[in-house]
Amino acid sequence: MTATDTEIAILKRDVSCAALLEQQSPAWKLDHRESTKRALKYRRNEGEVLIVNHDERGWWDPQSTAKGDVFLLVQHLEPTLNFGQVRQFLRKFIGVVPTFPASLRASKPVDVDHALSERWGARPRLRKGSATWSYLSGTRGLPASVLDAARTADIVREGYYGGAWFAHRNAAKIVHIEARGPAFKGSLRGGSKALFCLPGRAGRLPPRLAVTEAPIDALSLAAIEALRPDTLYLATGGGMGPSTIRAIEHLLVDRATLPDALFVSATDANKAGERYATHHAAMAAAAGIPFARLTPIVGEDWNDMLTGRGA
Repeated sequence: MTATDTEIAILKRDVSCAALLEQQSPAWKLDHRESTKRALKYRRNEGEVLIVNHDERGWWDPQSTAKGDVFLLVQHLEPTLNFGQVRQFLRKFIGVVPTFPASLRASKPVDVDHALSERWGARPRLRKGSATWSYLSGTRGLPASVLDAARTADIVREGYYGGAWFAHRNAAKIVHIEARGPAFKGSLRGGSKALFCLPGRAGRLPPRLAVTEAPIDALSLAAIEALRPDTLYLATGGGMGPSTIRAIEHLLVDRATLPDALFVSATDANKAGERYATHHAAMAAAAGIPFARLTPIVGEDWNDMLTGRGA
Protein backbone atom coordinates (compact mmCIF):
# COMPACT_ATOMS: atom_id res chain seq x y z
CA MET A 1 0.00 0.00 0.00
CA THR A 2 1.38 3.41 -0.96
CA ALA A 3 1.51 6.45 1.31
CA THR A 4 -1.37 7.96 -0.66
CA ASP A 5 -3.50 4.83 -0.21
CA THR A 6 -2.76 4.87 3.52
CA GLU A 7 -3.78 8.51 3.82
CA ILE A 8 -7.01 7.92 1.91
CA ALA A 9 -7.90 5.04 4.22
CA ILE A 10 -7.18 7.17 7.31
CA LEU A 11 -9.32 10.04 6.06
CA LYS A 12 -12.24 7.75 5.22
CA ARG A 13 -12.01 6.15 8.67
CA ASP A 14 -11.39 9.20 10.85
CA VAL A 15 -13.36 12.04 9.24
CA SER A 16 -17.04 12.32 10.13
CA CYS A 17 -19.39 13.47 7.34
CA ALA A 18 -21.60 15.01 10.04
CA ALA A 19 -18.74 17.02 11.57
CA LEU A 20 -17.68 18.20 8.12
CA LEU A 21 -21.20 19.48 7.35
CA GLU A 22 -21.38 21.29 10.68
CA GLN A 23 -18.11 23.10 9.93
CA GLN A 24 -19.24 24.48 6.56
CA SER A 25 -20.16 28.12 6.03
CA PRO A 26 -23.08 28.50 6.21
CA ALA A 27 -23.29 25.48 8.48
CA TRP A 28 -25.63 22.56 7.97
CA LYS A 29 -28.01 22.05 10.91
CA LEU A 30 -29.21 18.72 12.22
CA ASP A 31 -32.97 18.16 12.00
CA HIS A 32 -33.38 16.40 15.36
CA ARG A 33 -37.02 15.46 14.87
CA GLU A 34 -36.39 13.66 11.59
CA SER A 35 -33.06 12.06 12.47
CA THR A 36 -32.32 8.56 13.77
CA LYS A 37 -29.11 6.82 14.81
CA ARG A 38 -28.81 5.31 11.33
CA ALA A 39 -29.86 8.37 9.34
CA LEU A 40 -28.96 11.92 10.39
CA LYS A 41 -30.86 14.54 8.40
CA TYR A 42 -29.01 17.83 7.84
CA ARG A 43 -30.56 20.96 6.33
CA ARG A 44 -29.08 24.19 4.96
CA ASN A 45 -30.78 27.08 3.20
CA GLU A 46 -34.06 26.54 1.40
CA GLY A 47 -34.58 22.99 0.20
CA GLU A 48 -31.01 21.73 0.83
CA VAL A 49 -31.06 18.34 2.54
CA LEU A 50 -28.39 15.67 3.05
CA ILE A 51 -28.63 12.39 4.97
CA VAL A 52 -25.56 11.10 6.83
CA ASN A 53 -25.44 7.33 7.31
CA HIS A 54 -23.01 4.41 7.81
CA ASP A 55 -21.93 5.68 11.26
CA GLU A 56 -21.14 9.14 9.80
CA ARG A 57 -18.89 7.67 7.10
CA GLY A 58 -21.42 7.92 4.26
CA TRP A 59 -24.10 10.27 2.94
CA TRP A 60 -26.80 10.63 0.28
CA ASP A 61 -28.92 13.38 -1.23
CA PRO A 62 -32.64 12.49 -1.07
CA GLN A 63 -33.33 14.95 -3.88
CA SER A 64 -30.87 13.45 -6.38
CA THR A 65 -28.80 10.32 -7.00
CA ALA A 66 -25.71 11.82 -5.31
CA LYS A 67 -24.19 9.70 -2.53
CA GLY A 68 -20.84 8.31 -1.39
CA ASP A 69 -18.03 8.68 1.13
CA VAL A 70 -16.47 11.78 2.67
CA PHE A 71 -14.34 12.46 -0.42
CA LEU A 72 -17.41 12.57 -2.66
CA LEU A 73 -19.18 14.73 -0.06
CA VAL A 74 -16.50 17.42 -0.33
CA GLN A 75 -16.67 17.32 -4.13
CA HIS A 76 -20.47 17.48 -3.94
CA LEU A 77 -20.22 20.65 -1.87
CA GLU A 78 -17.20 22.09 -3.73
CA PRO A 79 -17.25 20.73 -7.31
CA THR A 80 -14.20 22.79 -8.32
CA LEU A 81 -11.83 20.86 -6.01
CA ASN A 82 -9.73 18.07 -7.48
CA PHE A 83 -8.91 14.89 -5.55
CA GLY A 84 -5.60 16.19 -4.21
CA GLN A 85 -7.25 19.37 -2.96
CA VAL A 86 -9.95 17.31 -1.27
CA ARG A 87 -7.29 15.28 0.57
CA GLN A 88 -5.65 18.48 1.81
CA PHE A 89 -9.04 19.91 2.85
CA LEU A 90 -10.00 16.79 4.83
CA ARG A 91 -6.81 16.62 6.90
CA LYS A 92 -8.01 19.26 9.35
CA PHE A 93 -11.16 17.23 10.12
CA ILE A 94 -9.40 14.10 11.40
CA GLY A 95 -10.94 13.25 14.77
CA VAL A 96 -13.36 16.22 14.82
CA VAL A 97 -16.56 15.14 16.57
CA PRO A 98 -20.02 16.43 15.52
CA THR A 99 -22.16 18.29 18.03
CA PHE A 100 -25.31 16.19 17.87
CA PRO A 101 -26.29 14.51 21.17
CA ALA A 102 -25.08 11.11 22.27
CA SER A 103 -28.64 9.76 22.06
CA LEU A 104 -28.35 9.87 18.27
CA ARG A 105 -24.99 8.15 18.05
CA ALA A 106 -25.06 4.62 16.72
CA SER A 107 -24.00 2.26 19.48
CA LYS A 108 -21.43 -0.47 18.83
CA PRO A 109 -19.81 -2.91 21.26
CA VAL A 110 -16.27 -1.58 20.87
CA ASP A 111 -13.34 -2.16 23.21
CA VAL A 112 -12.32 1.49 23.26
CA ASP A 113 -9.28 1.02 25.50
CA HIS A 114 -7.92 -1.70 23.25
CA ALA A 115 -8.64 0.25 20.04
CA LEU A 116 -6.94 3.41 21.31
CA SER A 117 -3.96 1.49 22.66
CA GLU A 118 -3.53 -0.24 19.30
CA ARG A 119 -3.62 3.04 17.41
CA TRP A 120 -1.22 4.64 19.89
CA GLY A 121 1.17 1.72 19.58
CA ALA A 122 1.12 1.96 15.81
CA ARG A 123 2.40 5.54 15.79
CA PRO A 124 6.16 6.30 15.97
CA ARG A 125 7.65 7.47 19.25
CA LEU A 126 8.74 11.09 19.29
CA ARG A 127 12.22 11.49 17.83
CA LYS A 128 14.53 14.42 17.29
CA GLY A 129 14.51 15.77 13.76
CA SER A 130 11.06 14.47 12.82
CA ALA A 131 8.30 16.73 11.48
CA THR A 132 6.45 16.42 14.80
CA TRP A 133 9.58 17.34 16.77
CA SER A 134 10.09 20.35 14.49
CA TYR A 135 6.49 21.47 15.04
CA LEU A 136 6.74 21.18 18.83
CA SER A 137 10.22 22.69 19.11
CA GLY A 138 9.91 25.30 16.35
CA THR A 139 6.31 26.49 16.16
CA ARG A 140 5.57 25.73 19.82
CA GLY A 141 8.97 26.62 21.25
CA LEU A 142 9.28 23.55 23.47
CA PRO A 143 12.89 22.79 24.48
CA ALA A 144 14.57 19.42 23.93
CA SER A 145 14.65 18.75 27.68
CA VAL A 146 10.84 18.79 27.89
CA LEU A 147 10.36 16.82 24.68
CA ASP A 148 12.83 14.22 25.90
CA ALA A 149 10.88 13.95 29.17
CA ALA A 150 7.61 13.56 27.23
CA ARG A 151 9.19 10.86 25.07
CA THR A 152 10.50 9.01 28.13
CA ALA A 153 7.06 9.14 29.76
CA ASP A 154 5.53 8.04 26.41
CA ILE A 155 2.83 10.69 26.55
CA VAL A 156 3.50 12.24 23.12
CA ARG A 157 3.73 10.35 19.85
CA GLU A 158 4.02 11.40 16.25
CA GLY A 159 0.67 11.92 14.55
CA TYR A 160 -0.16 12.57 10.93
CA TYR A 161 1.12 15.46 8.79
CA GLY A 162 3.68 16.68 11.31
CA GLY A 163 1.21 16.85 14.18
CA ALA A 164 1.42 15.34 17.65
CA TRP A 165 -0.72 12.90 19.60
CA PHE A 166 -1.11 13.42 23.36
CA ALA A 167 -2.22 10.54 25.59
CA HIS A 168 -4.71 10.71 28.44
CA ARG A 169 -4.25 7.73 30.74
CA ASN A 170 -6.35 6.23 33.50
CA ALA A 171 -3.87 4.12 35.46
CA ALA A 172 -1.92 2.38 32.69
CA LYS A 173 -4.70 2.48 30.09
CA ILE A 174 -4.88 5.01 27.28
CA VAL A 175 -8.44 6.33 27.42
CA HIS A 176 -8.23 9.40 25.19
CA ILE A 177 -5.89 10.84 22.55
CA GLU A 178 -5.74 14.52 21.65
CA ALA A 179 -4.27 15.52 18.28
CA ARG A 180 -2.71 18.88 17.50
CA GLY A 181 -0.73 20.00 14.48
CA PRO A 182 0.12 22.96 12.27
CA ALA A 183 -3.31 22.92 10.60
CA PHE A 184 -5.67 20.96 12.85
CA LYS A 185 -6.87 20.39 16.40
CA GLY A 186 -9.07 17.59 17.63
CA SER A 187 -9.29 14.22 19.33
CA LEU A 188 -9.44 10.64 18.18
CA ARG A 189 -12.92 9.21 18.22
CA GLY A 190 -14.12 6.88 20.93
CA GLY A 191 -12.13 8.05 23.93
CA SER A 192 -13.08 9.70 27.20
CA LYS A 193 -10.90 12.46 28.66
CA ALA A 194 -8.98 11.79 31.84
CA LEU A 195 -5.62 13.56 32.32
CA PHE A 196 -2.46 14.18 30.32
CA CYS A 197 0.40 13.83 32.83
CA LEU A 198 4.08 14.80 32.70
CA PRO A 199 6.11 14.13 35.88
CA GLY A 200 8.91 16.57 36.66
CA ARG A 201 11.04 13.69 37.91
CA ALA A 202 10.47 9.95 38.07
CA GLY A 203 10.83 7.88 41.22
CA ARG A 204 9.04 10.14 43.72
CA LEU A 205 5.43 11.14 44.27
CA PRO A 206 5.42 14.82 43.21
CA PRO A 207 3.60 16.79 45.93
CA ARG A 208 2.77 19.73 43.65
CA LEU A 209 0.02 19.35 41.01
CA ALA A 210 -0.10 21.97 38.25
CA VAL A 211 -3.27 21.71 36.14
CA THR A 212 -3.47 23.36 32.72
CA GLU A 213 -6.05 23.05 29.94
CA ALA A 214 -4.15 21.82 26.84
CA PRO A 215 -1.27 19.32 26.77
CA ILE A 216 0.92 21.87 24.95
CA ASP A 217 0.29 24.27 27.83
CA ALA A 218 1.34 21.63 30.37
CA LEU A 219 4.56 21.10 28.41
CA SER A 220 5.04 24.86 28.08
CA LEU A 221 4.64 25.44 31.83
CA ALA A 222 7.11 22.62 32.46
CA ALA A 223 9.56 24.39 30.15
CA ILE A 224 9.07 27.75 31.87
CA GLU A 225 9.59 26.16 35.29
CA ALA A 226 12.53 24.05 34.06
CA LEU A 227 10.70 20.82 34.88
CA ARG A 228 10.36 21.30 38.61
CA PRO A 229 11.13 17.91 40.22
CA ASP A 230 8.35 18.39 42.79
CA THR A 231 5.61 18.84 40.18
CA LEU A 232 3.25 16.68 38.16
CA TYR A 233 2.20 18.73 35.11
CA LEU A 234 -1.37 17.97 34.05
CA ALA A 235 -3.77 18.90 31.26
CA THR A 236 -7.51 18.31 31.22
CA GLY A 237 -8.01 18.83 27.49
CA GLY A 238 -10.27 21.81 28.16
CA GLY A 239 -13.54 21.11 29.95
CA MET A 240 -13.63 18.68 32.86
CA GLY A 241 -15.91 15.68 32.50
CA PRO A 242 -16.62 13.06 35.17
CA SER A 243 -13.52 10.98 34.28
CA THR A 244 -11.24 14.01 34.56
CA ILE A 245 -12.73 15.07 37.88
CA ARG A 246 -12.31 11.57 39.29
CA ALA A 247 -8.69 11.46 38.10
CA ILE A 248 -7.88 14.78 39.79
CA GLU A 249 -9.63 13.72 43.00
CA HIS A 250 -7.60 10.50 43.04
CA LEU A 251 -4.35 12.49 42.73
CA LEU A 252 -5.44 14.80 45.54
CA VAL A 253 -6.22 11.89 47.86
CA ASP A 254 -2.76 10.46 47.23
CA ARG A 255 -1.22 13.76 48.38
CA ALA A 256 -3.51 14.63 51.27
CA THR A 257 -0.95 13.51 53.87
CA LEU A 258 2.10 15.11 52.25
CA PRO A 259 3.28 18.19 54.21
CA ASP A 260 4.36 20.03 51.04
CA ALA A 261 1.30 19.19 48.92
CA LEU A 262 -0.01 22.01 46.73
CA PHE A 263 -2.72 22.16 44.05
CA VAL A 264 -1.95 24.82 41.44
CA SER A 265 -4.60 25.86 38.92
CA ALA A 266 -2.62 27.02 35.88
CA THR A 267 -5.52 27.40 33.47
CA ASP A 268 -5.75 30.13 30.83
CA ALA A 269 -5.91 33.80 31.71
CA ASN A 270 -9.50 34.31 30.53
CA LYS A 271 -13.06 33.84 31.79
CA ALA A 272 -13.14 30.12 31.08
CA GLY A 273 -9.82 29.67 32.84
CA GLU A 274 -11.13 31.49 35.89
CA ARG A 275 -14.20 29.26 35.99
CA TYR A 276 -11.98 26.19 35.93
CA ALA A 277 -9.79 27.70 38.67
CA THR A 278 -12.83 28.24 40.90
CA HIS A 279 -13.70 24.58 40.49
CA HIS A 280 -10.11 23.57 41.23
CA ALA A 281 -10.10 25.65 44.40
CA ALA A 282 -13.21 23.84 45.64
CA MET A 283 -11.63 20.45 44.91
CA ALA A 284 -8.47 21.41 46.81
CA ALA A 285 -10.51 22.60 49.79
CA ALA A 286 -12.49 19.35 49.83
CA ALA A 287 -9.23 17.38 49.90
CA GLY A 288 -7.68 19.63 52.56
CA ILE A 289 -4.78 20.63 50.30
CA PRO A 290 -3.43 24.20 49.88
CA PHE A 291 -4.41 25.89 46.64
CA ALA A 292 -2.72 28.48 44.41
CA ARG A 293 -3.69 30.23 41.18
CA LEU A 294 -1.00 30.67 38.53
CA THR A 295 -1.56 32.60 35.29
CA PRO A 296 0.76 33.57 32.44
CA ILE A 297 1.95 37.16 32.48
CA VAL A 298 2.15 37.24 28.67
CA GLY A 299 -0.76 36.17 26.47
CA GLU A 300 -3.65 33.94 27.50
CA ASP A 301 -1.97 30.57 27.88
CA TRP A 302 1.46 29.13 28.74
CA ASN A 303 2.47 28.51 25.15
CA ASP A 304 1.77 32.19 24.40
CA MET A 305 4.11 33.08 27.23
CA LEU A 306 6.75 30.56 26.19
CA THR A 307 6.84 31.77 22.59
CA GLY A 308 6.12 35.45 23.32
CA ARG A 309 3.12 35.46 20.98
CA GLY A 310 1.01 37.41 23.43
CA ALA A 311 3.57 40.14 24.05
